[in-house]
Amino acid sequence: MHKFYDNPAERTASTEARVAARLEIGGVAIAPATVLAPMAGVTDTVFRRFIREMGGCGLIMTEFTSAEGVLRGKDRKAKRYLHFYNDEHPISAQLFGSNPESLAEAARMIEGLGFDLVDLNLGCPAKKVVKCNGGSGLLRDLPLLERIFRLVRAAVKIPFTVKFRAGWNENELVYPQLARLAEECGLNAIAMHARTREQGYSGQAQWHWIAELKQLVRIPVIGNGDIRSPEDAATMVAETGCDAVMIGRSAASNPWIFRQIAEYTERGCYETATEADRFHMIHRYFEMLIEEEYRDAPGKMKQFASWFTHGVRNGAQLRKAIYHAQDERQILEEVERFFGRLPSAADSSVPLATSATATCGG
Repeated sequence: MHKFYDNPAERTASTEARVAARLEIGGVAIAPATVLAPMAGVTDTVFRRFIREMGGCGLIMTEFTSAEGVLRGKDRKAKRYLHFYNDEHPISAQLFGSNPESLAEAARMIEGLGFDLVDLNLGCPAKKVVKCNGGSGLLRDLPLLERIFRLVRAAVKIPFTVKFRAGWNENELVYPQLARLAEECGLNAIAMHARTREQGYSGQAQWHWIAELKQLVRIPVIGNGDIRSPEDAATMVAETGCDAVMIGRSAASNPWIFRQIAEYTERGCYETATEADRFHMIHRYFEMLIEEEYRDAPGKMKQFASWFTHGVRNGAQLRKAIYHAQDERQILEEVERFFGRLPSAADSSVPLATSATATCGG
């Protein structure tokens, strides 16, 4: 069946709007008004601190965490997901589940752990989550959502937010009702990934849905979907009036994007990464994995290799070398060799640029 979003629309970059330098959500300052989206298998404490070091991100979020797992106490995965350091503030913990009482109690624990905000996941499209009525599965049960909203809101004093998809499919769009319900129940902000559950991550994000939300509610609206550059972020603000932007997949391939957005907001220009920058970025993230004594550092390095080498000349050579390396130290050596830091029998190193270039808008 043909879907209307199978033909991505062309967007003209805005030269007038900018992402806000500051936003308050329930008294918590988000400066700049940019958010690292919660991503399963990605936004662990190492990646979050890495993004903090890169600069420019106003709010970071944990991977989505099962409320039931939090309550079990001995759930090692939940403990790992909710581990964070002082330099990660402001930070939001994202929960998923469908039991109102469990979600409320888990939110209390989140507050007790020192998180600045708590967020409810209504966006995950994964079948194993949806079949338990979690994530985007809850989009089909607004009465249950209302009970969840009210119990969690009553359970905590910290800001309570929700991230959701527009609906189950294009024939079951619920974002207007959901947004109003969130505001009525006292939530402090809403974030929408402007796709449906059925759409997954394909096609075009429908930014006009975000614009509709801004006309429906008074609480802050955070836009998410298809932001790949500072120009995209500015254009989303121009087209929707959203109060902040949330970035997910693009942050993995371009960890500088938050800093670039902040630079674009300040002066209409931003620096693009050189190959030297990319070398230091890859090396730093891999070093952080080792310092953290990450349980499977080589596996994580291999996972991120395809993202981090995006745009690198002959990057396939580096990915192949990383995939065949036996341990984290060997992976670091392959990175250094590829970028010319170590001698190699076969000279396939990539020359390093000596200076960054600036991209400017009007």
